[in-house]
Amino acid sequence: MHGLVWHDRPALERPLLLAAFEGWNDAADAASDALEWLRRRLDTGPLAMIDPEEHVDYQSTRPRVELVDGVVKEIRWPAYELVAARAASRDLVLLTGAEPSYRWRSFCATVLTVVREAGCELVVTLGSLLADVPHTHPVRITGAATEPDLAARTGLEGSRYEGPTGIVGVLHDACRQAGVPSVSLWSPVPHYVASPPNPPATRGLLSGLGRLADLSLDLRELDVLAHAWRASVDEVVADDPQVAAYVRRLEEQADRPPDLTGELGAGSGELPSGDALAAELERFLRDQRRDG
Repeated sequence: MHGLVWHDRPALERPLLLAAFEGWNDAADAASDALEWLRRRLDTGPLAMIDPEEHVDYQSTRPRVELVDGVVKEIRWPAYELVAARAASRDLVLLTGAEPSYRWRSFCATVLTVVREAGCELVVTLGSLLADVPHTHPVRITGAATEPDLAARTGLEGSRYEGPTGIVGVLHDACRQAGVPSVSLWSPVPHYVASPPNPPATRGLLSGLGRLADLSLDLRELDVLAHAWRASVDEVVADDPQVAAYVRRLEEQADRPPDLTGELGAGSGELPSGDALAAELERFLRDQRRDG
């Protein structure tokens, strides 16, 4: 297919294609961080790439220049890279990149070409979205599947969202129309602390993936990071009585299905001094990462 370049075609064992896209579908970078976590820990090799020229607006997703001693070393262009990753029980094909700006239908058709030619048994898309949920509670993964037994295997809480969607939703639907089994996993991110990273959300996605695909993933490092993240947010929230009261209200509502708003890219607007809190949290967490 035009726009698809194969680097290698290794024999893969029961592969599934796993995709996450930076941008609208990736609140706090939780979904793309999940794929990066896998790439760092699994044995990977280049498989293919999708030509970005047909799909990327370079004014919104710009190439990056790298300098050495004031001399241009390299221009790094946005890319859609597919790598093969070896896991203990099965192989993975990992697809990463920014959400396409153009030609979503042809982009999904190209992805499905990879699925067919690589022999992928399943497509799993990861996303994260802003939601009216408290940072203090366990992450509740929601999602959808093209087949009822897939949803049952993950213990998914079905998403009730209807409205504008992103490339993750479009790819999931393209799989359904093509008769390719597909699952879309979504992690909520508290809208009042939306700056990346969000270790609890990333861990939730990886845990859901592990259950779905029978993958044994050692998530203890993310457990430690999630605990430290929640402690950092607790410290900031405790300094503002209004915000602390708001978080308590969210905790009281937590037993009800969350009001997911992330595909619209905004929270409920009910948070007292929301802009100031977000800026304070970002500064605090940035300082914590620098000190660590």
